[in-house]
Amino acid sequence: MSRPNILFIMSDDHASHAMSCYGSRINQTPHLDRIANDGMIFQNCFCVNSICTPSRANILTGLHSHLNGVKTLGDPLDGRKRNVAKMLQSDGYQTAMVGKWHLGHGGNADPTGFDYWNVLPGQGAYHDPVMIEESGRTQHEGYTTDVITDFSLDWLQNRDRDKPFFLMCHHKAPHRPWDSDEKLHHMYADEDVPMPDNFFDDYANRSNAAKNAKMRVFGHMNERDLKIEKFGPPPEDLSDEELANWQYQRYIKEYLRCVASIDNNVGRMLDYLDEDGVADDTMVIYTSDQGFFLGDHGWYDKRFMYEESLRMPFIVRYPKAIGAGSSTHAMALNIDFAETWLDYAGLPIPDDMQGTSLRPIFEGETPDDWRESMYYRYWMHLSHHHVPAHYGIRTHRYKLIYYYGEPLGTSGSVDQPTEPEWELFDLEKDPNEMCSVYDDPEYADVVKELTAELYKHKEAALDDE
Repeated sequence: MSRPNILFIMSDDHASHAMSCYGSRINQTPHLDRIANDGMIFQNCFCVNSICTPSRANILTGLHSHLNGVKTLGDPLDGRKRNVAKMLQSDGYQTAMVGKWHLGHGGNADPTGFDYWNVLPGQGAYHDPVMIEESGRTQHEGYTTDVITDFSLDWLQNRDRDKPFFLMCHHKAPHRPWDSDEKLHHMYADEDVPMPDNFFDDYANRSNAAKNAKMRVFGHMNERDLKIEKFGPPPEDLSDEELANWQYQRYIKEYLRCVASIDNNVGRMLDYLDEDGVADDTMVIYTSDQGFFLGDHGWYDKRFMYEESLRMPFIVRYPKAIGAGSSTHAMALNIDFAETWLDYAGLPIPDDMQGTSLRPIFEGETPDDWRESMYYRYWMHLSHHHVPAHYGIRTHRYKLIYYYGEPLGTSGSVDQPTEPEWELFDLEKDPNEMCSVYDDPEYADVVKELTAELYKHKEAALDDE
């Protein structure tokens, strides 16, 4: 088998339950569904640190945050270190990075390993974005999702066709503050999007971490989030419940309109591959840097180890190796991506990388010893949304979380310890994670077993903090 082209499309904060191929009840994503229908959908793909900058470093390095040096939003990725783009580039791949980089700029933080890069400064803007190339900064007209796709397609059209390509196309959408393209403002205009069943969660039977988080749609969003200047204020004399629904509708409709722009532009990319005659030779992956709360538990944002934040969408199409319409519940992690690309490129996987190639999963042969649990750690203590630092383990049935509540000197963390707490969820009986059973005597043996497994994972990950 010849080495595949690799097209890696990643959005920012796109929850899998906002994709119709994952059974979303609130929107349709027909072009993303093309990837899933023609390839494989991963039902259990998870990030190992649910926040933008660390997740991107996890993907590029195949390492947990404490080893790649990017634990929080304030940590740049040292471009002098090894990353998967460098490895592919040195072995004959033509490489490019377009869109949201978010791993620092200047000095050693600029993208390395790419023949071409054109990236947003920091988070970037939704309209008329400034973008940075090696030659400097330039402002471009248009909606940013379109602009990023335009530059990606231009690079593909002008690439060296004697080499396989590795293109990372990274969208900033649908990250807060969810500014949609004007041409999509008509979407959902005359309908209400269904609210999650647990939107009015009271956080009973759970940790203080959940109760104290400042990320509620009804209560913590500002006028910019709710587009008061753009679309106007709420009607007068609404009850609290009516106002909560009004705020949710403002949020979710703009979020879904941003997703619609991504979907349309993914369609443009897929059409190009078809027209160029390279679709069969190209591995197309769509994912997001983590999940996101879409009013689940009343929240927006991510950070928590709860399912909506932990779970990443991950769909992949590669006709030469992946059967159309396939699906897997095997656990995949974002630290597996680099190893997978190296495997298909015929390159050795360094022994110190911490993920595992997904190639056997892609090809329908899940190994007997494939992982049955995964390790997660969030380091950015109490920053932005008052979520305490924590780590935990997820198995196919259970999730154990330890909020250790210490900043440990990490950048951006608040130097204010919180009381340590534990949560245990039985995902089979409580898939929405509404009731911790950590103190339930019936789960005492489960707590003991999972606690031991958690610390084995922590040790195996070389995490000694």
